[in-house]
Amino acid sequence: MNIKTTISNKPWILAVIVFMGLAVWMASGMLFTDPVHTDEASQIKAASSNEAGIVSVQVETLDAEVITRTVSVNGRTAPAREITIAAETEGRVESVNAPRGKLLKKGQPILTLDMRDREARVRQSEASVREHETAYKGQITLQADGYVSETQIAETLAKLESARADLLRARLDLDNRIIRAPFDGVLQEREVEAGDFVRSGDQVATFVDNLTLIVTGTLAEQEIANIHIGDKASARLVTGHDVVGKVRYISQVADRETRTFGIEMEIDNTDGAIPAGVTAEILLDSGEVLAYPMSPAALSLNPDGEIGVMVVDSTQTARFVPVKIEKSGTNGVWVSGLGDTATVITVGQGFVRPGQRVEIINPRDKSETALAAESLR
Repeated sequence: MNIKTTISNKPWILAVIVFMGLAVWMASGMLFTDPVHTDEASQIKAASSNEAGIVSVQVETLDAEVITRTVSVNGRTAPAREITIAAETEGRVESVNAPRGKLLKKGQPILTLDMRDREARVRQSEASVREHETAYKGQITLQADGYVSETQIAETLAKLESARADLLRARLDLDNRIIRAPFDGVLQEREVEAGDFVRSGDQVATFVDNLTLIVTGTLAEQEIANIHIGDKASARLVTGHDVVGKVRYISQVADRETRTFGIEMEIDNTDGAIPAGVTAEILLDSGEVLAYPMSPAALSLNPDGEIGVMVVDSTQTARFVPVKIEKSGTNGVWVSGLGDTATVITVGQGFVRPGQRVEIINPRDKSETALAAESLR
């Protein structure tokens, strides 16, 4: 019989042949096992067995303490006020009365413009006012005898008021020839020199109030409810200064991109020792919370990226508990989220999985914890 014809007529025969061949191949693999592969499988199985075993760890029993939360905000110092001074009249700079960087009291002169005809215009306006006052008083006297109408009196009064307005403008123009400090502060920049001609509205100087400085920064939206205007605050400057002050401003609208709120801390700088424009760290008190002092080495991350610690419960089982860092210092951190008391794994936490049984060895004394907490204050 032709084999090809038989398979064509009965295709199930081909399937049987393939199945039998596959069975023979698998049986040969079981009979002739590679000893190297067998050893690897044994090692993997043994490793899994060890991982499932009890791990020895060192723990520390902590009691929560009430601490004041500290919010750290990065910022920079800036003058409390900074304005651009513009000329209010025209003229040539006759004299420069203050150099850049000079501390001035309110009203002290910065620049003086030339006199021109300002005094003459004042005298002319004064004479015009006297003339119209005399005419007005005379018409009031004649009105009683019926020699002057109400219309004439109203016209004379309008001329008198116009003359008084001209006198006021002339006096202001005379006074504005001297450009003065608008408040106590420092002349930061001067745009003109003696001999320059300025017109009304031209910028002539930049003046800053550095006797009171502010530290500006941005506050996270999670903290906005805990900080209030008038709260005491402190700041550490990159120059080494440690200063104290108070919160003077909190933005009421968050930035659309960063979702943060602007904040300003006000500090006294009467002696001028603190420069403006330097980097600073604002430290704000943000209420009280139950927290634990511990080393950052005890912290770890779970697969979701949460910060937490490995603790041991009453059944000697390890658990991962997320925590929040409330305060930090050079000697460690304060964390919350562990309840009133917690047994934290301090050595061996990297080898323990949540839900795994552990064996506690050499637990640390609470006196050591107390010393560590004291160093964090």
